[in-house]
Amino acid sequence: MPAHPSPSRVRQLRLVVEAEDYDEAVRFYRDVLGMPEEAAFSGDGDGRVAILDAGRATLEIANPTHKRSIDDLEVGRQVAPRLRVAFEVDDARGVTDELVAGGAHLVAPPTRTPWDSLNARFDAPAALHITVFEELSGREVDGDPA
Repeated sequence: MPAHPSPSRVRQLRLVVEAEDYDEAVRFYRDVLGMPEEAAFSGDGDGRVAILDAGRATLEIANPTHKRSIDDLEVGRQVAPRLRVAFEVDDARGVTDELVAGGAHLVAPPTRTPWDSLNARFDAPAALHITVFEELSGREVDGDPA
């Protein structure tokens, strides 16, 4: 594995998403998924942006073979576009119910993965394909011990 500079020169990862229905996207990610609003700004005309806190950020880079493998494991077919956003949560099943009630389209229900997480897939506002995942790390899930 190549060495990396320490400490990191990057302080924050910020994913910028254009949303045709800005109000719906902010409502979904802020109010339904529960990402606190750090700041909001208005610009020229009706330009608006909300910056939502996503906790710790990482950039996961996968080659096409790995991306297809993940789709097959989590969904059973190829569904994800080139970009997918994943959010770690404490309760994947509960959050799945909340996201569906809040307007997301369920693509695949919570599925236990070989790397010991519980992952669910959605098509969500702002035209994002998203995953919510719960790290299980040896915990029992509905009578299924890790």
